[in-house]
Amino acid sequence: QVQLVESGGGLVQAGGSLRLSCAAPGEILRRRSMAWFRQAPGKERQFVAAISWIGGRTYYGDFVKGRFTISKDNGKNTVDLQLDNLKPEDTGIYYCAANRGVALTEDPLDYNYWGQGTQVTVAS
Repeated sequence: QVQLVESGGGLVQAGGSLRLSCAAPGEILRRRSMAWFRQAPGKERQFVAAISWIGGRTYYGDFVKGRFTISKDNGKNTVDLQLDNLKPEDTGIYYCAANRGVALTEDPLDYNYWGQGTQVTVAS
């Protein structure tokens, strides 16, 4: 069973920053693209960012507008998401996910391994 484990969520004031981390098996990180999604209460799961298996290509949801950065550390077997200039509407549970292949995609159905999520709360 593949385990993805997120950490780094918390409560922050608007305009603040958080760094989320996802620990994943090395064989997954070296063979698949990885992504972060989020889900706010009563809303559908939303694509945030994805990174290629090599790590050189990234892809972001339209709402990100330069505020978030996805990165990968193959030595530590982690995929990180730096969240800057946070807004109250960024509040939600953030999930790490592994794609079925190497494409950078937004559809949650393209991802077959998920972490348990980490809560991000942004106070106004």
